[in-house]
Amino acid sequence: MEEELKCPVCGSLFREPIILPCSHNVCLPCARTIAVQTPDSEQHLPQPLLHSRGSGLAAGAAAAPPLDHEAAAGPACGGGAGSAAGGLGGGAGGGGDHADKLSLYSETDSGYGSYTPSLKSPNGVRVLPMVPAPPGSSAAAARGAACSSLSSSSSSSITCPQCHRSASLDHRGLRGFQRNRLLEAIVQRYQQGRGAVQGASAAAAVAICQLCDRTPPEPAATLCEQCDVLYCAACQLKCHPSRGPFAKHRLVQPPPPPAPAEAASASPGAAQGAPSGGGGCKSPGGTGAGAAASSAARKYPTCPEHEMENYSMYCVSCRTPVCYLCLEEGRHCKHEVKPLGAMWKQHKAQLSQALNGVSDKAKEAKEFLVQLKNILQQIQENGLDYEACLVAQCDALVDALTRQKAKLLTKVTKEREHKLKMVWDQINHCTLKLRQSTGLMEYCLEVMKENDPSGFLQISDALIKRVQVSQEQWVKGALEPKVSAEFELTLDSEPLLQAIHQLDFIQMKLPPVPLLQLEKCCTRNNSVTLAWRTPPFTHSPVDGYILELDDGDGGQYREVYVGKETLCTIDGLHFNSTYNARVKAFNSSGVGPYSKTVVLQTSDVAWFTFDPNSGHRDIILSNDNQTATCSSYDDRVVLGTAAFSKGVHYWELHVDRYDNHPDPAFGVARASVVKDMMLGKDDKAWAMYVDNNRSWFMHCNSHTNRTEGGVCKGATVGVLLDLNKHTLTFFINGQQQGPTAFSHVDGVFMPALSLNRNVQVTLHTGLEVPTNLGRPKLSSN
Repeated sequence: MEEELKCPVCGSLFREPIILPCSHNVCLPCARTIAVQTPDSEQHLPQPLLHSRGSGLAAGAAAAPPLDHEAAAGPACGGGAGSAAGGLGGGAGGGGDHADKLSLYSETDSGYGSYTPSLKSPNGVRVLPMVPAPPGSSAAAARGAACSSLSSSSSSSITCPQCHRSASLDHRGLRGFQRNRLLEAIVQRYQQGRGAVQGASAAAAVAICQLCDRTPPEPAATLCEQCDVLYCAACQLKCHPSRGPFAKHRLVQPPPPPAPAEAASASPGAAQGAPSGGGGCKSPGGTGAGAAASSAARKYPTCPEHEMENYSMYCVSCRTPVCYLCLEEGRHCKHEVKPLGAMWKQHKAQLSQALNGVSDKAKEAKEFLVQLKNILQQIQENGLDYEACLVAQCDALVDALTRQKAKLLTKVTKEREHKLKMVWDQINHCTLKLRQSTGLMEYCLEVMKENDPSGFLQISDALIKRVQVSQEQWVKGALEPKVSAEFELTLDSEPLLQAIHQLDFIQMKLPPVPLLQLEKCCTRNNSVTLAWRTPPFTHSPVDGYILELDDGDGGQYREVYVGKETLCTIDGLHFNSTYNARVKAFNSSGVGPYSKTVVLQTSDVAWFTFDPNSGHRDIILSNDNQTATCSSYDDRVVLGTAAFSKGVHYWELHVDRYDNHPDPAFGVARASVVKDMMLGKDDKAWAMYVDNNRSWFMHCNSHTNRTEGGVCKGATVGVLLDLNKHTLTFFINGQQQGPTAFSHVDGVFMPALSLNRNVQVTLHTGLEVPTNLGRPKLSSN
């Protein structure tokens, strides 16, 4: 977790962290270091011209506005690398070439900033260099010029050291960014815990009143968050009454004394930031015991627009906490807002849910590391076994094998070294990812322990995104070993002595068992698709695959595909049937073992449309091939896309248009049915043709079973095909038309229809077999 608590610029634990607009954090002193000041007159110049005016830019930087209010009158102005103004001031005397190196410009419109770095921080992030003061002037005078009053001729921006996004500073400077007090508290707690573990605890000084004139000063009894001053009871009543301008100030308990580790880490900065003389500059963190107490104080953040008000709501549009004045008179008055506590709980739940995923991946990574270490041991053992076997075989041969033996040993050694290197690389990579994920988890758990809703919501979005990105880093296949512990090497010791110099490893193994890719296996209607692959880390060649499928009733397997492809689709199977499939590989050594058996269930009911490829050219299809009409006065045939050979199936056809009493025919047919005459006139179709009064069953141009009841516009014709009982039944508006037909016929059948230009029908499929169909109405003739 320590890496999460370190500033990306200085590499040390955060001190006064601020939240940049990109949601990353940076120390306030480091922010002054990497901030960029650009004269407004040069913001819109072309880039070559901007870089050519180095001396003018350096001179203009001396009059730039301060980066934050405290830097305007503090040690940051008096000297130190933390002052951007001091770093840029005095460049005019450095020569044109040196000034060109300091040419800076703002690209805030595009979201990115550019600057010429020349220094590198301890954490690897480049920062702006310190520029010497101009000749002939004292350093203090130059720094004083840099920290002069605000000027309207220049602007400032800061570039995030992590994502390199740039943000402009307003008149408040760096103080316009919110301070991450939640992160400060976690850093403080981490330092205290680390100091306790190291046994470096010491007697901490008690916070004392900063206004007492007694000797020694009285212990502090309260701290004003707005004044940032410690008071004893007497001084608080005298100097800070609870009325008038101080009525809205928030008084809290004095902070606990800083941990020894924190005091030690803060001492160098205090030494650098101490004023060297008079001038009245105030250090950002205060001085003496008051400064230590102030930096250790746990403050609830206030609204940057209304410094006297605490956060009370959360703006959903801007994704930030706001106070009630922001809602009444600020820019958030028309935005969507929600209660601060509710959003705090919601974001905490989202972060917790994301952490669960990362936790699972971390657990898998630990198990994966154990697996890799076992592979290391197996590789060592198997490698030694192969070496011993190879030496024994070569020693049994004649002296002519000696030189060839050394070559073969080299091959085995290289194979082992290659496997070891790949596994070690994978271990190092996985260990690094696991350490990063674990650190992020610990940091997030510490964040979730906090009870500060606004502080949590300041960083929750960024943490949620980071946790989600961390989870996505464990992509599929990342926790699988890249090499196998097995050595696919077999030495052939049978060749004659004259072939000794051609001795080498040869392949004598059968192909491995194919692995079925269940996520790619699927069924659609009465077709199934199967996919498989060769296991990883195998060197046995594969010349092809054999796919076998049973008959859907648990019968014997039959070969349905032989070839090199690893994806196969089988059509024309039975509906509502369960098929078992398996695959095996073969090579020159023979046929390998079968894969595991996959069970595939075809659809219970058929979904199909009219087939534009099988219909007569006069047939016109529309409505995604579900509506059929004809451009000819003669009857024309069109088939469906489904093929039936088993089971019970039902579909309906709705009569959309019916003019001049034509005779449409409905039924089933073979694929080779004649397409240019009425359905049922040849021996390849079984159909019912119907007019507006009665219907007939027709096959081989034979008319039978006349039944009363015709069709009209809006009528529905149902077709019930029962291949288990070999029957075909028709229904008009739910009423059965005559006795069933289609007896004792086997084979594959497709839905069929014949019609002319006076009829238009629409097909409805995927229907269950109705149970409430009526009985037939037979004709008396």
